[in-house]
Amino acid sequence: MRPAVVALSILSLAGGAVIAQAAAVDLSGTWNYAVVTENGTGTPTVTITQTGDSLAGTYASARMGTIGFKGTVRDSAFTFALATDGGATLVFKGRLVKADRVEGTVDFGGMGGASFTGERKR
Repeated sequence: MRPAVVALSILSLAGGAVIAQAAAVDLSGTWNYAVVTENGTGTPTVTITQTGDSLAGTYASARMGTIGFKGTVRDSAFTFALATDGGATLVFKGRLVKADRVEGTVDFGGMGGASFTGERKR
């Protein structure tokens, strides 16, 4: 019976480590993004506030000005959407690949897409 108790204890500790790791993801901060399109690369500044699994923030670029957004994060994956003045909704889907680096794709409201990377300002 003792080996079973030891095995359960190890599994409990391992499960707790996974939960702690998932909770440790925090996208809060200011990010320098590079959005790579077929027409060139945009360099917006993205400011994120994370509360639990909810994201809120601003996307600021020379082309579109500053636009607010909302989104979600689960484990290391996140998504957020912003509505442009032109009526399109841009949807960013990405993942945290390192503590201060994200990468992913953006859908331009069904009118094409792009890839992006981001580095958190320190």
